[in-house]
Formats: sequence, structure tokens, C-alpha cells
Amino acid sequence: ITLIVIGTLLLLLGQVSDAIATTAIVLVNPAIGAVQEIRAKRTLDRIALLTRPQATIVREGEYREIDPAEVVLGDVLVARPGETIAVDGRLLDTRGLEIDESLLTGESDPARKRPGDTLYAGSVCVAGSAFYEATVVGSGNLANRMIASARAFRQVSTPLQRDIDIVVRVLTLVAACYGFLLAVGAIIDRLSIVEGVQVAAVIASLIPNGLVFMNTAAYAMGAVRMAGRGILIQQANAVESLSNVDVLCLDKTGTLTSNRLVMRQVIPLTDLDREITALLGDFAASVTTSNRTSEAIHAAVGGQRRMICGEVPFSSARKWSALTFADTDRHGTYLLGAPEILAPSDHDVAARVAPLDATGLRVLLLARAPEPLPLRDFADDGAVPADVVPIGLVALADELRPEANTTLASFRQAGIQIKLISGDHPRTVAALARQAGFIASTPPLSGQDLASMGEAQLAQAAETTAIFGRVTPEQKAQLVHALRRNGHYVAMIGDGVNDVLALKAANLGIALHDGSSAARAVSDMILLNDSFASLPRAFQEGQRILNGMRDCLKLLLTRLLYTALVILAVGVAGGGFPFVPKHTAILALLTVGIPTFALVAWAQPSPQPRRRMLHSILPFVVPATLMLTLLAFVVYMGYLLGHYWRNLGAMSGSDALDAAVPVAQSALTTATLLGGLLLILFLHPPTPRWTAIETVSGARRPALLTAVLFLGYIGILAFGSLRTFFGLTGLSWADYFVICGVVALWGQLLRWGWRARVMDRVLHIDLH
Repeated sequence: ITLIVIGTLLLLLGQVSDAIATTAIVLVNPAIGAVQEIRAKRTLDRIALLTRPQATIVREGEYREIDPAEVVLGDVLVARPGETIAVDGRLLDTRGLEIDESLLTGESDPARKRPGDTLYAGSVCVAGSAFYEATVVGSGNLANRMIASARAFRQVSTPLQRDIDIVVRVLTLVAACYGFLLAVGAIIDRLSIVEGVQVAAVIASLIPNGLVFMNTAAYAMGAVRMAGRGILIQQANAVESLSNVDVLCLDKTGTLTSNRLVMRQVIPLTDLDREITALLGDFAASVTTSNRTSEAIHAAVGGQRRMICGEVPFSSARKWSALTFADTDRHGTYLLGAPEILAPSDHDVAARVAPLDATGLRVLLLARAPEPLPLRDFADDGAVPADVVPIGLVALADELRPEANTTLASFRQAGIQIKLISGDHPRTVAALARQAGFIASTPPLSGQDLASMGEAQLAQAAETTAIFGRVTPEQKAQLVHALRRNGHYVAMIGDGVNDVLALKAANLGIALHDGSSAARAVSDMILLNDSFASLPRAFQEGQRILNGMRDCLKLLLTRLLYTALVILAVGVAGGGFPFVPKHTAILALLTVGIPTFALVAWAQPSPQPRRRMLHSILPFVVPATLMLTLLAFVVYMGYLLGHYWRNLGAMSGSDALDAAVPVAQSALTTATLLGGLLLILFLHPPTPRWTAIETVSGARRPALLTAVLFLGYIGILAFGSLRTFFGLTGLSWADYFVICGVVALWGQLLRWGWRARVMDRVLHIDLH
């Protein structure tokens, strides 16, 4: 607002070019941000269209595939294995329907449904089939009600953005104070309107409009790089935000795991040990409706699909399934289910199951009845047939994503704490964590444990405990809030509606592409390939942004602060106003504008101490600012007084001073420009000789850029038309030689001061 007001005043005074220069970047910033957010929104819309489920309804006796948005109350819909429930509805008829509600509840085990039960939009049919009637459509379904509190606009400022905000506010206040004082001085000295406008334009340049632009540009470049690595950035600051994370919260289902089971072990219990694997394979291949268990067994051992003459499908209520084969070489009835249900009381199966169960494996028992059984008699009441003999155990485990181990290890090496928060049983989550190489130092806690805690106890538990199970969506958000109140910068990775509240509560929300649309909508970034293996690279990209902005802040703050101090020092000394708008423009372009944009683009990821950005740049900015102010003051006052005394004999005192000011301003511009270019070399030392406060970077591009900018300034001085355009008064070659010598001496003194940490001793503080 300040810059737009100043630009408007400049425009009213006829200074069109100054007005454009003042307000252009102010308008560019939101334009770039809007383009990026529109791009992210369009990409998200395409994702939503690609993953939007179709609804199968029965109308006029025919099956039709329609968009879920076209479903109306009273429609009868069909649910088949693998299909997503389109709307909330009442179950009319079912054939062994099993529903996966993990995206809503976090519970990975399928739920058995009976006629009259309610089906919720977003859940998935994993077994059986059913007809259900639409009872709630549109925004009233359970998923939308669960995320209603998460619809509020959310924008979390990163530490870098907060530091930039502080810098902008402070320098805007400084500019306002300078503007008031100089306005009073202009009235007293009766400056012309043109001179007053020039002073106003210089004061306006103290407002760091380029800083916000560079930050926006850094975010845009990071978003482009991440798009090529399978990450869609929805909030501009998301990549930089990731580099500040010190606690990463993960949902187990769909994040660490791939929502598939894998068979780990087969343990024969009878003399049929050679046939047990083949029996399991045939059983899995022959079931009418497959589920995750049968798919895992079939994938591991294969199997032949055989004719069956009786079947009881698996249900979570019954906890077993059964087949009677029609083939004579598979004579009898075979049952597969929970050992505690199928094993006879006098059998030692429990002793064999206990060590496997303790490791978090899912253990099933394969039992056999020698003669075919009338399975229809057992399908309804769920009673286990008598005289069944246990013949083998099969151990299954949730399949870890292949990148889980290395990714978690890379985050731990970066000093990031890992918190596993899941709706599954704590023991299961802990076992899966061990498979991923994550060993917790404290026992896991359940949602029931959290429910009995007060706020202080919950905060302590969130800090010390790494694994949480059987937690509700609200408890996930409470844990994230507690971690943030403890001073942590928290990222949350989730894929379901049950993760939405936690995603919104975190500093950084990360969703999986194949998760719920609600999770994608509220997240800051989306993993398009559903793999969080790309997050360490995003973490490095965040470090790249921070390093680039650190260089930008060092150069920009040094220029702005020494400009303000030089104006103050020269004003106190009675030397007039040391800058004109065109001189500040060329200084800003050659010492800050082009270099900072290049350094932001060329920045490399490297770990930095976890501290505020402003604190990390003080060792560079404070000495450089004070030394540049000294250089500028000495050169300006030296040339001002020298030319004043030289002209005094031929002119009056005021005329001699007016004639000396342009020469002093040109000398000041040349000296501070050379000093600003040297700062680039100190910031990225090309050789050990240039090392003072930074180590040798090994990058040659900053040094080459400095040489090009130096030659560009020589070109401006060499061509009279360019020199006149920028308002530079021609100096003699002797003057330029003297200025170069003074700047070289200044550079040596600055280098020595950095190495000796003189400023730390003078101020009695540790800037480093």
C-alpha cells in the first residue's frame, strides 16, 4: 500500500518512469502467486477427474454408470468388489459384503455389513456385493461433515516469510521516518518539486520490494523443480516449509504401507507339510470373491482354480471362510481363518501363534474336515464345524512401501523426529515400524490412553511417544496441536478423510494422490506418485531455497542499510543528499537485482544450523553495512570537499557546493558499486584468498557474474550517452584509479575484520 501510494504521487507529479519502477514489482508479486495457484488448482482438478469414481445405479430395470453428482435420493446403487461407495446410503441386500472404511476411520480391517446398515461415501467394497439406497447426497454425507471444520482458509507463514515480513515492516517504518524528516527539510530549504520527487523516489527505494519478489521467484522455481519429481505444490511456501520441519507425523495405512498384504511364512502342523503350500494356493485361487488375504496368498504361491461345491465367504463377524472342493484330489472341506476361532481347545496352536502374533504378523489357520460338510448350515450362525483338524499356519504382514526404510532413515539423519499415528492397533503399528527400521524408545499409546489424559499429559505424551494406535481423527489433530505448542514445526502425511483435521492442524500438510479428495484439497503439497521417497529431495529443495534467500537477504539488507546510514551521515555532516534515483537504480540493478536473482537460481542444498534466518545473516550484514557506510562517506565527503575548495575561487560558496555534489555522487556510486561487487566474491569465495566469512564454494558462476557486471559498468562509463542517461558525471582516469585503490584497501580491511571477528569484540556479542 505504501509503495502504491508513493507511485501514485510520482505519477501525479509527472514522473512516469519512477512511478512504474516503484510499483511494478508490487504488481508482479501477486501476479506470479496467482499464476502458480491457478496452475496448481487446474492440476488438482485434472487429478480429481481422473480419480473420481463412477456410480452404478439401477433405473428402469437397467444398470447405468453415472457421475456420483447425478445420484438423487432414493436411487438404488450397486456395490461390487473394488468399487467406491458413491453416496451415503442404507444397505438393502447383501451377499457377503465387506467394506474398507480406512479412509474414514483409519481402521484397515474390513467391516462386515448387514441389511439395514449404513454405507458411507468414500468407503470401498473389498468383498461381496450389495444393493443400497441413496439416503444422503451432496455435501451432507459423512465425509463432508467430517471435514466441515477444516474448510476455513488456511495459510501458515514459514519462519523465512515471518523474517521477511519483519524486514519489510522495519524498513518501511525507517523509510516513513526518513520521508517525514526530509519533507520537513525540503520545506525549510525550499527545494523544487523535481528535487523533492527525486528525494521521495530514493526514500521509496529503501522499502525492500525486491525482497518479496525474490522470495516469490524462489518459491516458483522450487515448485517447478518439484513438479518434475512427482510433487504438486499447492501452497507457494510448501517446499521451503518442509526444510523447517523437525517432527514428521505419518499415518500408517496407505502411507507406510501400500494397502496390500504379503505372505511371510507357512508353518505345517501335520504330515501334509509338502501339500500345505499347494492347498493354500488352490484355496486362494478358488474363492468366489477375493480379498486382500487371498490375493496375498495367491501372489506368493500361485495356485490352481478348482471346482467347488460349497463355500462360506469370509466375514469379519465370523472370522473364517470355507470351501468344499468338487475335485477328488482335494477331498474334504477346508477352512481358513482366525486360529482362536478354528483351533480345537485341546490343540497347541496358540503356542505356535503367540511368537508370530507378538511381531505384529497377521496369523491365519488352515483347517481340514476329512469329509465334505454342508456349509450352508454354517453360513448363517457362524458356528465352527466340529471335527476339523488344524493342518497349517500362514503368517501375513502389511506390505511396506519399498522406499519406506530408506526414506525414514534419511529423515532421521536430518534430525527429524518421526511420529506414527494410526487408527490400527498399537501393537500392529509398532511391528510395522520395526519392519521399516524404526525402533521406538517408548511403548506405544492407544487412543483410549490419550482420552484419559489432561492437556499437560497429552503434551508430554506427544513429545516423548513415537507410536500411537487406535486414535480418532480428533485425537490426531490434538497430537499435532500439542507438538506445535511444544515449539515444533510439524508436517503431517495422510491420505484419508480421517487425516483431514491433522493435515489442517500441521504447519505443513502432505497428501497422497490416491487418497481421498478431501485430504488432497486441504494439503499444501500432493505426492502424485503416492511415494514419499521424493520428500527428502523436496527437503533438499527447501534447503536450496533457504540458502538462496539467505544470500539474497545478505546483499539486499546490506545495500538498504548502508544507503539509509549514508543518507543520515551525510545529512548530519551537511553534505546535502548523496543519491539520485538513477544512481540508486543502477546500484540496485548491478549489486543486488541481477546478483540475487542469479544466486537464488544457482543456490545449492546444504544443511544449515536450525536458527532464525535474520540471526544467521547478522555476521555478514553488520560488518559489511558499517564498512560500506564508511567507504561511501569517505569517498563522498572527500570528493565533495575537494571539488568545493577547487571551485571556491571561481564561484560563490553555494554555487561551488552545488557544482561539487554531482561529482561526489558519481564517485560515491562508483565506489559503492565496486564494493557491492566485492561482497559477491566474499559471499561465494572462488579461491581461498577470498575466504573471510564463507568457505570456498567451488562455484565459478558467481565470480564470472561479478566480472560481467563490472564490465557492464565500465561500458556505461565508456559510452557518453549511457553515462548521461544514468546521470553519471565523468571522472578522470586518475579519479577512477584512486577510487579503485580505496575500494581495494577497504576490501582488505573488511576481510581482516571478518576473520578477526572485530565486530563481535566491539559489540561484546556473538554474531556467529
